[in-house]
Amino acid sequence: MLTGNVSFVTEFILVGLTEHPDLQLPLFFLFLAMYIITVQGNLGLITLSGLNSHLHTPMYFFLFNLSFIDLFYSSVFTPKMLMNFVSKTNIISYQGCMAQLFFFCFLVISECYVLTSMACDRYVAICNPLLYNIVMSPKLCANLMFGLYLMAFSGAMAHTGCMLRLTFCDANTINHYFCDILPVLQLSCTSTYVNELVLFIVASINIFVPSLTIFLSYGFILCSILHINSTEGRSKAFSTCSSHIIAVSLFFGSCVFMYLQPSSARSMNEGKISSVFYTNVIPMMNPLVYSLRNKDVKTCSEKNPA
Repeated sequence: MLTGNVSFVTEFILVGLTEHPDLQLPLFFLFLAMYIITVQGNLGLITLSGLNSHLHTPMYFFLFNLSFIDLFYSSVFTPKMLMNFVSKTNIISYQGCMAQLFFFCFLVISECYVLTSMACDRYVAICNPLLYNIVMSPKLCANLMFGLYLMAFSGAMAHTGCMLRLTFCDANTINHYFCDILPVLQLSCTSTYVNELVLFIVASINIFVPSLTIFLSYGFILCSILHINSTEGRSKAFSTCSSHIIAVSLFFGSCVFMYLQPSSARSMNEGKISSVFYTNVIPMMNPLVYSLRNKDVKTCSEKNPA
């Protein structure tokens, strides 16, 4: 219980990615270039899959949503990160920090389930191709998206609601470049047991359930591919899944490294590096992976040059 004179925090100071002054300017230009590529790549995929009738399929419906999430995702964090590289102090208000935390949770959980939906789509397309148009109907795809956004909203509200109940006293320096859950929890002057429990439960559900679903989907896909007689058929089936496997490995690998390690084994500097992957690198890589390794996207891009 808090007693005496206690000053409550109304704003936080973000330490940033690094405190080395010699690295600030090179990192600014590096992440600015990454952000420009991310915006252009995701906007390009959104425009292409939205306007081209040949890409109005379940796979590209999910890819459209993935690109929208990645575009919004990187825009929540990168501008603030770029400001930190060129300013002496990077201040964010308490309300702004909680808003950033909410959007972070909402978008990262959304991406988990969009990637899961894409794995299920590939499972139906390869294992039950004759039923594909019936099973993956527009109504089912729309319901899937509604359900996954509802799951993401629930998880984000759970984390943000638990964070709002905490009291922050004198300490207001966040050892990170955005308001991530773990570094903000370190500043609380009240018990964070409930927050840590909610974090473990929500993170476990939203990492293990999608991961298990993706693993099972690709297990069945692999079995189906191995039963294909022609080498060309197997190669084509593998090529349709390779982009998604790369995206899933990058995203879930960095999330597991960040949130499902024991606190004693986790350092904040390692956490920052892991965070760079899923807030900056993955939103940039996804449109590159799906466009460079996807014949449909490349064909439509050639027919409709920007």
